[in-house]
Amino acid sequence: MSGSINFSLLFGAPPAGGSSDLLTALYGGRSGAAAGTSGNPLQALQLAEKTQTRSIATTARQPDVARDIAAFQSAVTAAKDPASLLKNPVVLRVLLTANGLGDQATYPALAQKALLSNAADSNALVNKLTDTRWKSVAQTYDFANKGLSVLQNPQVQSTLANAYAEVTWRKSLDATTPGLSNALSFRQQAGTVTSVDQILGDPMLRDVVTTALNIPQQIAFQPLAAQERAISTRLDLGKLKNAHFVDTLTQQYLLNKASAAASTNAMPSLDDLISQARGLVV
Repeated sequence: MSGSINFSLLFGAPPAGGSSDLLTALYGGRSGAAAGTSGNPLQALQLAEKTQTRSIATTARQPDVARDIAAFQSAVTAAKDPASLLKNPVVLRVLLTANGLGDQATYPALAQKALLSNAADSNALVNKLTDTRWKSVAQTYDFANKGLSVLQNPQVQSTLANAYAEVTWRKSLDATTPGLSNALSFRQQAGTVTSVDQILGDPMLRDVVTTALNIPQQIAFQPLAAQERAISTRLDLGKLKNAHFVDTLTQQYLLNKASAAASTNAMPSLDDLISQARGLVV
């Protein structure tokens, strides 16, 4: 990853002072911040990529993660059919998390129905959901046609175990470096993006692109055509094949996330305001 942002790639001309002024304003000139610690988000991204393999292995050995993986593998081995297996909350959590759908684990009924549907059927639920992740996962395991044959493959289970540990590790980074998990995912997947609808249909891609390009999140309430124009007029999809451009876009995303978090943290809470108001009462 390059060390500085070329703003001209995104917006034409760089702002006065460049990225260093923004970083100074946000972090007071601090440097050397590590992934998982508060500080410069660009340095956190670099360190996370550098230590990723070791960090994932460490996460996999954590008691709660190791316990989930063991329970998942045991349940899959003993399962008789997909429908009963997906009713197991641990199995569903591990499967969804490992496949980038961890945010949907609180909707088990939807998950079960979507994953069991036949993606080849145009009337299937996965073909009606706007979140394209569901269809991708349903096609991968093809429970409707192949039962448990894909999921019970030892190599697939090993891949899922590693993916579960990786996603768990990535999410832990967000606590101190907002957006770092999405930034890592985006850098890996950006080159596969072929349409604006693909961006809109994936929460991670949508968040990174709209945040980096300063497109308000409220655009989600606009008609689909308006959402498509908001992105297509600001982003040349062909540039997502360019590693340097993806690097630049990712860095801008992290800076905007950090700026938003700093602004939120600087605002007094409602409780603080009430307490201050009470202090003025005589």
